[in-house]
Amino acid sequence: SRGGRGAELPGAEPVAEGRGGARRVASVARSREARRPPPLGRVAVVVDHGSGFTKAGFAGEGQPRLVLKSSSLVPSWDRPVLPGAPGCELAGGVARAHPIKHGVVVDWEALEGLWERLLVGGLRVSPEQWPVLVSDSPSAPPASRERVAELLFEALAVPACHLASTALLALCSTGAFSGLAVEAGAGVCHATPIYAGHSWHEATFRLDVAGSTLSRYLRDLLVAACPNLQLQALPRKAITQFKKRCCYVSLDFEGDLHNPARHRPASFCLGNGGSVCLSSERFRCPEPIFQPGLLGQAEPGLPTLAFRALQRVPATLRKRLADTVVLAGGSTLFPGFPERLEMELAAHCRRHGYGALQPRLVAKPERGTAVWTGGSMVASLHSFQCHWMTRAMYQECGSRLVYEVFN
Repeated sequence: SRGGRGAELPGAEPVAEGRGGARRVASVARSREARRPPPLGRVAVVVDHGSGFTKAGFAGEGQPRLVLKSSSLVPSWDRPVLPGAPGCELAGGVARAHPIKHGVVVDWEALEGLWERLLVGGLRVSPEQWPVLVSDSPSAPPASRERVAELLFEALAVPACHLASTALLALCSTGAFSGLAVEAGAGVCHATPIYAGHSWHEATFRLDVAGSTLSRYLRDLLVAACPNLQLQALPRKAITQFKKRCCYVSLDFEGDLHNPARHRPASFCLGNGGSVCLSSERFRCPEPIFQPGLLGQAEPGLPTLAFRALQRVPATLRKRLADTVVLAGGSTLFPGFPERLEMELAAHCRRHGYGALQPRLVAKPERGTAVWTGGSMVASLHSFQCHWMTRAMYQECGSRLVYEVFN
């Protein structure tokens, strides 16, 4: 038991509980009974919902069955949107709803619609028959976990759910339960220490410069380099394709920037017959993750945040966590990203007197879906089946039970 009333002092005599105590014992017994796996004979649905894309599939499989944009188009007459409302933007009578921004849910109505598209329309399952494991951002406010549980049990009527940190799931995808998870997705970056399966919240750092920011930055760079290029000729989808296909991280940014001989131009044709040529923009695009100052932001880059995360944990654990630095997220897929991060992280360690720390990066080719893969692996384990929050538990104790079940 967790200290307090449940802890007995040595030599203390047992005290009769009385009628109120009997009720508490019965309540605990029912909760334990409810913790048993749902007798559905089904594997779980695994969902990794991110700021840019949401991935869904079934536990035990190697890849998600479905990858959807997290945003959705909603007719403005169907859903009135006030100017400046969080998570929405208006264009031509249509509202684009963004339920998640920088890893945090900002539009719960849109999130419910996303879940229905995923489960009913995409995976073609009846939510009331399937346990669901959901990823949870390391920096999301605690109250959002309650809201997710309420959405799953009240709106979708799932029989059981589990919320797991994206950082922990990223580590689990490599078979590790201790290490430093460095995530870079579409909306946010995180550096999160994990020890024995538990997140170290006090040592978790976030950076709001991520994939979507880089796409906008690339657009600005191209327009600045080609003044005659009209913004209309650069649709968002084309910019994203340029970014994914040809951008890379420089291992010597200042040297590459000031030496045109090192630039490796690449040209791409647009649908209207025009073309775009990328030169230094190829390695300037992802640089703000390492130097947010390029965008006028004062916060430090991701390597510095990763070092601060290691600094914040107890000295006895630093080496163990530094030995397993796991990369996850689509924005870590730029060529040169792992090498640059490892180089800068090691330099920080030497510069600040932590020479004994030699960070070792784990950068799997499929790290873009590492969080979902980790969830698939975890939810399929027999030993995990006692960790579900069931509908019976929710009905008895309410959504606040998430703080106990998912800590």
